[in-house]
Amino acid sequence: MKSELNGKIAVVAGASRGCGRGIALALGDAGATVYITGRTTRSGPKAVDAAPGTIEDTADEVTRRGGRGIPAQVDHTNPAQVEELFARVRREQGRLDILACAVWGGNERFLDPVWQQPFWNQPVRVWDECMGAGPQAFWIAAHAASRMMAEQSAGLIVAVTEPIIETTPFSGKLQWDLFEHLPHYSLNRLVGVLARDARPAGIAIIGLLPGFMKTERVEMHLKGEEMRKQYRYDLAESTEYAGRAVAALAADPNVLSKAGELIFVADAA
Repeated sequence: MKSELNGKIAVVAGASRGCGRGIALALGDAGATVYITGRTTRSGPKAVDAAPGTIEDTADEVTRRGGRGIPAQVDHTNPAQVEELFARVRREQGRLDILACAVWGGNERFLDPVWQQPFWNQPVRVWDECMGAGPQAFWIAAHAASRMMAEQSAGLIVAVTEPIIETTPFSGKLQWDLFEHLPHYSLNRLVGVLARDARPAGIAIIGLLPGFMKTERVEMHLKGEEMRKQYRYDLAESTEYAGRAVAALAADPNVLSKAGELIFVADAA
């Protein structure tokens, strides 16, 4: 994978930790210039649950691996900040080849006992945390990125999501059926719908489906052998496994043939 993406310009949204960090590192391994975006910086407040990782940490590691990491603090639920990010990419690079969106809200919220309460006892803001920092964030980023990509008649946009479709059954649990199910279902519909317009312009929009991953938060909160056996931690994927899938898709000259698809990382491998 070394040097396959030399000269390519990427934006990875939500790259201070988790799957976004893994994608950024894999793109760095392949030689890309990567704008590392997210909210957590070395000088700013930590995540609510004190999960490790900053945009600067990721950018430094991308550079160490042979790419070029550029940190950019962005709240991807804020359209003005997103527009300024892509305006900066245009000024500094003149093009954009890859957008990978791994923004997700509600991670800290899922650790709060409030999730076990009826919906009327939950704060209204949980909607924004999951739908805003989820499908809305993807829509805002894809909207801005695709304008640049259309000018060059080429580009790859990847949404990190889960395999939730119309026939996915309800579990009977509010946390899953609303705040996990609905945002990912919306993301998947966005991928399918937006890909129809984007494909004639040379832009491939794809949904990427990782398995259970060894993220920083999993490492923090999945304690003890019993819990790890319950969740089959032994089969969990690294975040860079998903990253290598994005790098391979970006280097694939036939990637447009996959536009609109939801692709499991293991199947891509």
